[in-house]
Amino acid sequence: MTSPSPAVHQLRVVVEAEDFEHALTMYRDVLGLTELAAFEGDGDARVVILDAGRATLELANPAQVDMIDEIEVGRRVSPHIRLAFEVDDTAAVTDRLVANGASLIGGPVETPWRSSNSRVDAAAGLQLTLFTELDA
Repeated sequence: MTSPSPAVHQLRVVVEAEDFEHALTMYRDVLGLTELAAFEGDGDARVVILDAGRATLELANPAQVDMIDEIEVGRRVSPHIRLAFEVDDTAAVTDRLVANGASLIGGPVETPWRSSNSRVDAAAGLQLTLFTELDA
């Protein structure tokens, strides 16, 4: 039996960035997200769409969030929404982000599910988990 075509074709997270240039530099130039499109409008309106690879929506109950925070950071720190990026080298990407203004919260640590994870507060008020699958 085949499943029907998905009704959703793309997840796009829209983030308002007070310091637009800093956020653009951090996510495009430092983290390495590819710029797909950019648009300008009246009144200095600007938007840049960055490719973040495959998107998923991870829903977690409070107990799971508590467990992940304890493993990655040692205490509860997660906001309501946190972005997680799979990267080739968690430590190197974390170091680059911190060198460019992100604040280290925790890690890198090896998780029980065999990934190397770190946590940073990054541009535009976003908390990020950076992870590398160790068994990939």
